[in-house]
Amino acid sequence: MAQDGRRLGVAPNTGMASGEIEVDKKATPTLLLVEDDDVDAERVIRAAQRAGAPFIIRRASNGVEALAVLRGEIPPVITPPLIVLLDLRMPQMGGLQFLGELRKDGAFRGIVVFVMTTSHSDEDRRAAYDKFVAGYIPKYQSGGDFGPVIQMLSRYIDVVELA
Repeated sequence: MAQDGRRLGVAPNTGMASGEIEVDKKATPTLLLVEDDDVDAERVIRAAQRAGAPFIIRRASNGVEALAVLRGEIPPVITPPLIVLLDLRMPQMGGLQFLGELRKDGAFRGIVVFVMTTSHSDEDRRAAYDKFVAGYIPKYQSGGDFGPVIQMLSRYIDVVELA
């Protein structure tokens, strides 16, 4: 039985339960960049272009906008596979609050999230890992142009099967 109460049967010839979404393993992943700083966002985008990154970048400028993008309220709709690169210090809804909302929603609970932030706070780092982020990247360690971050995310996508 699905969480929404629907009965799940096996779809013919697929081995999957009917009602399940089959993730296209060949689909181009999306990187949802949640960053309020225009300069940092542009540097991430340029680094991805220079590296020929294996993903499409979609930007949201805060947590409220990011949730709306994920829920399909702001087109185009993002489909899996998906990774989020999240700043913590943003107006309206910061990164930790966004993570809390994301992890409460069953549809988004399993999304891979990397935090990239100016915060040097041990408390912020612990809070992020408590919300199951895949990694915590201080911006000062990002190589200035974010090239190492893009390389790491590209390699992650090559090696890890995303949901």
